[in-house]
Amino acid sequence: MDKLNDWGAIAREYAEKFIDYLPTLLGALALLIIGLWVIGIIVKYVDKLFQRKDYDETLEVFTLNALKWGLRILLFVLFITQLGVESASLVAAIGAAGLAIGLAMQGSLSNLAGGVLLIILKPFKVGDWIEVQGVSGTVVEISLFYTKLDTFGNQRAVIPNGELSNDNIINYSFNGTRRENLTFGISYDDDLKKAKQVLRNLVEEQEDVLKDPAPQIIVTELGDNSVNFGVRYFAENSKFWDLHWYMIEEGKIRLEEAGMTIPYPQRDVYLYDQTKMNGTIEKKLNKNNSNTAD
Repeated sequence: MDKLNDWGAIAREYAEKFIDYLPTLLGALALLIIGLWVIGIIVKYVDKLFQRKDYDETLEVFTLNALKWGLRILLFVLFITQLGVESASLVAAIGAAGLAIGLAMQGSLSNLAGGVLLIILKPFKVGDWIEVQGVSGTVVEISLFYTKLDTFGNQRAVIPNGELSNDNIINYSFNGTRRENLTFGISYDDDLKKAKQVLRNLVEEQEDVLKDPAPQIIVTELGDNSVNFGVRYFAENSKFWDLHWYMIEEGKIRLEEAGMTIPYPQRDVYLYDQTKMNGTIEKKLNKNNSNTAD
C-alpha cells in the first residue's frame, strides 16, 4: 500500500511539473510551426525575385538552399532555447559536433568549398561544353558537391567539385565561336597553288564559316611524305561539328577531283642477295689469308 502511495505521489509530482512546463512546450511548438511557415514565405519570395531577373540558375539554387537551411538552423536554435536549454551549452555542443563532423568529412567539405568557388567565379555554366579531368561533355548540373556532365557518347560523368576547382578547365562554349584547324596533305609533285585555291574555294562556299576573323589557307609543314595545308576558320558552336565533318569529307573529294594525290607514308626498302654477299665475303677472306701467308 505504501508503494502505491509513493507511485501516486511521484505521478502527481510529474503531472504538476508537466502542467507547469506545458505553456513553455506549447510556445516552443508554436514558434517552430510559425517559424517554418515564415521560412517558406521568405524562400518563395526570394525565388520570385530570382525569377523576375535572368540570374544564373546555379546561383539561384545555391542561394535558395543556403537561405533555407540557414534559417532552419537558426529556428532550431531558437526552438531549443525556448524549451529551456541554455544557449551557451547549445552553442558549445553544436561547435563540438561541427568539429567532429568536419574532421570526418574533409573530402566532402573540400567538394563543398569547390562548389562555392565554382558558383562565385563562374568558369562555366549549365549548358556549356567543357573539358576537365580528362572528360569532355555538356554541363547538366552544378551542385554544391558534384558537377555532372553528359559526354559525347551520352554517358553521365560525375566530377567532385574539389578536384574540378583545382584543375585546368577548358570551356569551349564561353566565346560562342570556335576555330577549326584542319590538315590536308598533298604530294610533293602536285601543284601547290592549285591545291590551295581548291581549299580556299571550299571554305568560301560555306555559309556557316564566319567572315570575320577571315579564314586562312596556309602551308603549315613540309612533311616526310606530303606538303601539309592548314585550313583555319571560325564557326558558331552550334554549327561547328556539322561543318567539321563535312569539310573533312568534301576537302578530300575536291582535292582528288582536282588531280591532287593524297599521299601515304613511304619507306624505301633495299633487298640484298645474301648468297652473293656471303661469296664476296669468303673471297675477301681467302685473299687476305693468302697475302698473310706470303
